[in-house]
Amino acid sequence: MDGLEIFIYVVVLLFSVIIHETAHAVTANFRGDDTAKRAGRITLNPLPHIDLFGSIILPAVLIIFQSPLLFGWAKPVPVNYANLKNPKFDSALVSAAGPLSNAFLAVAAGLLIRGIKAVPSFEQGVLGSLTMLLSLLVTVNVILLILNLIPVPPLDGSKIAAYFMPEALAFKYLNLHPAIYFVFLIIILSTDFLWKIIAPFMKFFIKTIVGG
Repeated sequence: MDGLEIFIYVVVLLFSVIIHETAHAVTANFRGDDTAKRAGRITLNPLPHIDLFGSIILPAVLIIFQSPLLFGWAKPVPVNYANLKNPKFDSALVSAAGPLSNAFLAVAAGLLIRGIKAVPSFEQGVLGSLTMLLSLLVTVNVILLILNLIPVPPLDGSKIAAYFMPEALAFKYLNLHPAIYFVFLIIILSTDFLWKIIAPFMKFFIKTIVGG
């Protein structure tokens, strides 16, 4: 990637993870917990959402080492699950809101690409550049969708999976030693193992959304 490509990628990534976290905050507020709202997290202003490691350092490291899997995250939204109307169900709902927001962004961008491609003359000039930007938006959000649904605490998929477990088991599962997540992160950073697993799913989603 050259400097401009890196800048565009980082902007798209930051936008996507901010939408992701804002979706968590909006859903939690809707279901009775205003902790995130009071913390100023229901906003598209990037400053309250930026996490030094997940939003800046990690993406930079992945880009420098030319990782095939480029991703990051924003500062986690604070949620007091005891305030939710139905804590067990709503905790899963709040967690699912983030990946669903990425799915929405990917589908919306994909539909716009289909619209542009339907009129060949649109793919010239500015709209051609817009197609490239939209394609990146699809790719980034499909990656975020798939990664966040992996049931490894503290990823969103773990809280969704916990909804289907007995309460005692769910508590132990969600409180697994933090080292498990860091081992997972090291695997992502040092190998292409995870990429080989999710690449077929990613290609399927992108082909379905964009049509190619």
